[in-house]
Amino acid sequence: MRLSSLFYQIRQGFKNIGRNHMFSFASIATMTACIFIFGALFSIILNVDTVRRNLEEKVGVTVFFDEGTTDERMQEIGEQIRAIDHVTEATFTSADEAWENYKQEHFASNPSLAEGFKENPLANSASFTVLVDRIEAQQGVVEKISQIEGVRQINQSSGAARNLASFNRLFTYISVAVIVILLIVSVILISNAVNMGIASRRDEISIMKLIGATDTFVRAPFVVEGLILGLTGTILPLILLFVVYNGLIRLLLARFGFLGEMGNVLMSPGSVFAVLVPIAVVLGLGIGLIGAWITVRKHLDV
Repeated sequence: MRLSSLFYQIRQGFKNIGRNHMFSFASIATMTACIFIFGALFSIILNVDTVRRNLEEKVGVTVFFDEGTTDERMQEIGEQIRAIDHVTEATFTSADEAWENYKQEHFASNPSLAEGFKENPLANSASFTVLVDRIEAQQGVVEKISQIEGVRQINQSSGAARNLASFNRLFTYISVAVIVILLIVSVILISNAVNMGIASRRDEISIMKLIGATDTFVRAPFVVEGLILGLTGTILPLILLFVVYNGLIRLLLARFGFLGEMGNVLMSPGSVFAVLVPIAVVLGLGIGLIGAWITVRKHLDV
């Protein structure tokens, strides 16, 4: 394709938008709303996933041993636990460490009470705290650990694990459904805008075909129009969303200082938009291209 033809088609794409400015404005406005809502949901999903992973790191299981189990056997059990799929960490706590932790938690205000115990009352409380990479995998890990010889008891927060896993699935399903609906609406609006451009240029298109214009040459301006609408409807909400998200993060950290002290509870704007921007641009261009292409194929007799 010659460079002059390319510039001509780009100019025609912009002219189509000008000719049908009301539909073009409606398409951009709808795209802006859709991409903004998509970006907001995507940001929430990323932050919920971050919180979920932080919770998963804290929702572990505690493994206790049969009475009389030697230290060597406990360490062997630990190696067997670490070899189980989905186990990310197995931290050993000796009986003495367990007693020290208990004293700090319950006798910190009156240490003399702990001195009344001649021997360690938690002599059989040595344990491993086991964490998994996915909360859904916890039950399977527990079943495998229970089969290891020397394991007396396993404590787990099964209710918390089930609730967290259910919430993850529900939130994901709802988010995907909303995003799909928004994308379909965007495609329909852009298709209508391109359709108006085709209707206003039918005579011109007929003349172009009569003098030998190719199908690609005729289609190109409408594809350019769809891409411009899609890209414009993507850039605007991304700018707005960045301002809103950045302000919201600053507000939350200012109002709730403990969020900053807890580490990576909320994702920074840079982390979110490093993932969001390429996805949103691809979506916007894809919606514009699909909307234009479908309309051209359906309504142009070329």
